[in-house]
Amino acid sequence: MAKHNELGKKGEQLAVDFLLKKGYHILERNYRFQKAEVDIIAQIKETLAIVEVKTRSTTDFGNPQDFVKPKQIQNLVKAVDEYVNVNGLDFEVRFDIVAIVKENNKFKIEHLEDAFYHF
Repeated sequence: MAKHNELGKKGEQLAVDFLLKKGYHILERNYRFQKAEVDIIAQIKETLAIVEVKTRSTTDFGNPQDFVKPKQIQNLVKAVDEYVNVNGLDFEVRFDIVAIVKENNKFKIEHLEDAFYHF
């Protein structure tokens, strides 16, 4: 497996562990619909948190959250709409980013709630 794929998988697991510690219930991982893949679908109280995980080994080229593009957001919204409808859910939906940067042998984790409103 390529190094960036390994880093991405490690980042997703770190994000899941981080969210669980904050009281989130993980409903889905790597949910796919058409061209979209939702990294994590989690529930916290009455909110459905759609979490995009971005992991980088450096911030030399920008922060991880800077790599979420408008087309990706559009695809995520479609996928989540499908997920909510198919499962008959009635939750408030929020889009978050968990940005992870590897610094030496440690990982810095930043959770940006309602992240798509900041773009």
